[in-house]
Amino acid sequence: MQVASPPLLRRLPPGAWVVLAWCGGTVFTFLMRMRLPGEWMYSERPSPQLFQPHGLAFFAVATALTLAGGVLLRRRPLPSLVLLLAAAVLGTVPLGVGEIPLPQFIAAEVAVFFIAAERPRATGVAAVVTALAVLAGFLLTRLLYGWPIGTSTELAVALTTVIAWLLGNSARESRAHAEELRARAATQAVTDERLRIARELHDMVAHSIGVIALQAGAARRVIDTQPERARDALGEIETAGRQTLSGLRRMLGALRSHDPERPAPVVLPPPGPPEPARPESGCPGQALGLADVDRLAATTTQAGVRVDVRRLGEPRPLPPEIDVAAYRVVQEAVTNVLRHAGTASCRVSIDYRDDEVRVEVLDDGRGGDAGDGYGLLGMRERVGVLHGTLAAGPRPGGGFRVAARLPVPEGVR
Repeated sequence: MQVASPPLLRRLPPGAWVVLAWCGGTVFTFLMRMRLPGEWMYSERPSPQLFQPHGLAFFAVATALTLAGGVLLRRRPLPSLVLLLAAAVLGTVPLGVGEIPLPQFIAAEVAVFFIAAERPRATGVAAVVTALAVLAGFLLTRLLYGWPIGTSTELAVALTTVIAWLLGNSARESRAHAEELRARAATQAVTDERLRIARELHDMVAHSIGVIALQAGAARRVIDTQPERARDALGEIETAGRQTLSGLRRMLGALRSHDPERPAPVVLPPPGPPEPARPESGCPGQALGLADVDRLAATTTQAGVRVDVRRLGEPRPLPPEIDVAAYRVVQEAVTNVLRHAGTASCRVSIDYRDDEVRVEVLDDGRGGDAGDGYGLLGMRERVGVLHGTLAAGPRPGGGFRVAARLPVPEGVR
């Protein structure tokens, strides 16, 4: 896969931009003091010493200081800025002007930008204050000697210096904000994945463990008087245990297969005859859905709680995420009936409507709080992600009611 090259601003180091800015400013300075083709006079009259050896020597020393400042900018930003400011002053001396012109100061402004963008805020503030202090010091020195000064031009240079600092500071804050958003997104992704795994494990195991507990209790009570019934109960326990173990292995295999550093483990089938278990939600293959409610009802009925399933409307294919969420709500509600209701039956209603699907589980048991609340919390999370609603609570006449409404997107109705 071809990787996109970074923008030009990132391909060149900050020191290179500083040197390029100095070279551009120097060329502009000399061009402004020459009579170019088509011009009647100079744009700015050159001072007598500009093209003299000592004037050119000032520019040569200033260029050397700029090169040194560009090299040091990454490692020692403030000493580098001092060298660049010294170069600006030396480059101004042979011009015979009353202020530091922008072409001579532009390299320092570029350095202020990079310092503000890449260094802590305090370092950026120190850089801009130092640059402004040099501008003010240059004017003050000329005043002390009684020389004329260009206050308005120097104010414009000071303004562009502050703008350079503001742009750099804004770039630094934008980068920090983007990094904070990335860190939050990564943390949220980890949290969401942990919640998803917790929901899948709860949904996968809770129902089977409830069936196993009921069958084990029944087997213990009749093992001496009705050994055949006890044997049947132990068979159901074996089947539920194998299915749960198979589902856990599939889930762990799917989770590990997403780790690029580790190959997916080889999952061995459980001993004995193979079970026709279907993959759980989140694993490869077809996910459980409302079509599996009848099988869930049969398993629960064998465990001692009769489940009557009633379908309203015209059954139709649903989006996988809605189908899985509706099934999980029914599964968790039936599991709570097994574990907490203390009743012999419950009723499951599935209502297919034009723009939504509704599921409801009613029982005539003890009612009250359904266990520790993790199952209900998982149901609310599943339904909430799909912009649905969930109602769960005791019924006025006794028992418990769980009802979920899941909207079906318009494009798949």
